[in-house]
Amino acid sequence: MLSVAVTGAAISGTTQAGATSVTYDQAQIAQIEQRILAQGVAIQAIVSRYDATQAVLNALQVRLRAAQVKLAAEQRAEAQAAAHLRQIALYAYESGGGLSSVLSMFATSDVNTVLVRTEYIKVAGGNVKTAIDTYSHDQRATEATAAILHSEQSRTQATLVQLASQRQAAQVAMASEQATLSQVKGNLATILAALAAQRAARARAAELALARQQAIQAAAAAAARQAAQQSAPPPPPPPSVHPAPGAYVNPLRAVSGLNPERIDQGVDFSGYGPIYAIGDGVVLNTVNSGWPGGTFITYRLTDGPASGLVVYAAEDIYPTVQVGQSVTPNTVLGTMYEGPDGIETGWASRSGTGYTMAREYGQFSGSNSTAFGYNFSQLLQYVGAPGGILQNNPPTGNLPPGWPTW
Repeated sequence: MLSVAVTGAAISGTTQAGATSVTYDQAQIAQIEQRILAQGVAIQAIVSRYDATQAVLNALQVRLRAAQVKLAAEQRAEAQAAAHLRQIALYAYESGGGLSSVLSMFATSDVNTVLVRTEYIKVAGGNVKTAIDTYSHDQRATEATAAILHSEQSRTQATLVQLASQRQAAQVAMASEQATLSQVKGNLATILAALAAQRAARARAAELALARQQAIQAAAAAAARQAAQQSAPPPPPPPSVHPAPGAYVNPLRAVSGLNPERIDQGVDFSGYGPIYAIGDGVVLNTVNSGWPGGTFITYRLTDGPASGLVVYAAEDIYPTVQVGQSVTPNTVLGTMYEGPDGIETGWASRSGTGYTMAREYGQFSGSNSTAFGYNFSQLLQYVGAPGGILQNNPPTGNLPPGWPTW
């Protein structure tokens, strides 16, 4: 008992420690998931800013290209105007002609000719310097605009580099958090598996302890009955029966406290006392560990309307027959004791080794009444024994063609 108590305390302490670890890991998982969510939001904001800045940079590049095109056009126009001015001034000087004769050179409406005419008029009026200054001023203004655009482009590109670095740092941090999250979840799964194994071990230990307790109680009850039987005069043996050939007899006629219970694969009963064969037959089997109590007595009937079929009596029975033994309605198959399960009797499979006809035909699902169980209950009533209690009506399944009815 001390060993059991110490082991129980150790298991309990381990379980408490495991539960504490589970709580801690669950809280840690929640915190990490919140941080990953916040980092995801931050990365989305950085991406949005990056996209907006990239759009600004694209617009600046467009404006800068336009300014460069304009500057090149102004430089070409300035050079062209200066050349025309020099030619016109030289022509006017050499020809000695008046203003009207020179202007006749520009009688067309061509744009360049109009421009030259205008410049010539400025020259003729003494405004050559003013015209050149105008071109120079426009060129400087365009160059200043281009310089401003270059400066804005540099700042925008620097901002893009900074945002890209921030995004990379946030992504690295998120990857680290996700790795930590996977590790913590793995630890949690391991702890939960260990706790489940501990719970299963405790359940098995409890089942074994209950089985041992029930076995002790059954042994004590059997010992008490045996002592009572030894101290009391032996009861008179039940009278022998002499059925007609092929007739069947109540196999439970000498059971004390006989109480019918449910119909399932066969019919369940509680009580104690001898169990007889229902008719002439040959014993096929006496034990099967798959049944409660380990007893599974089967015998094949050799006479009567059910000749060739196999009957079983199982569970809380002490067998008193052997495999291969011939039996009659006066043969005691075994003694029913007051165990935790009672007995069950019905139709066994034709092999007689451990299965029932209800199981073989797939009629039984755990607690339901089957067609084979109900048929055997009717046979018991036919020979004067009480029938079982139906769990479902109609019972599950059907009997094979030619199966005897009662």
